[in-house]
Amino acid sequence: MILVISKKATKEEIGKMAQDFEGYVKVVVDIDKEILAGGGKRHADAEQTLLENGSRQDNLWGGGLDLETKEIDYNSIINLRPTQNNPSRDILSENIRKKFDTIVKKLLSV
Repeated sequence: MILVISKKATKEEIGKMAQDFEGYVKVVVDIDKEILAGGGKRHADAEQTLLENGSRQDNLWGGGLDLETKEIDYNSIINLRPTQNNPSRDILSENIRKKFDTIVKKLLSV
C-alpha cells in the first residue's frame, strides 16, 4: 500500500507501507516539499502518486528503508537521470543523499 507521508508516520502507517516487502519499505522522496511516498512494489508507482499530488520530477528520488537494521539505501530505476548528472540507479550526489536521509529519518523515525 502506498501512502504519502508529510509528518512523522505512525507505526500503523509504517506497517501498511511494509506490506509488500516484509521488513522493507520502498520510498520516493520529494526533496523540495520534504514529503515521501512509501510502500508498493515499484518506485514508479510511488513516484506517480507524488506527481499526481503536485511534485516535480526533478525533486523525486527513490530508495528504501530496512526496518530491522534502519539502513537507508538509494537504489531505484527512477534515479537514472543523465540530464541531472545521475547516470546511475544510485543517488550519486552527496547533497541529495543528505536531504533524502534527513527526510526519511524525520518522517519514518529512523
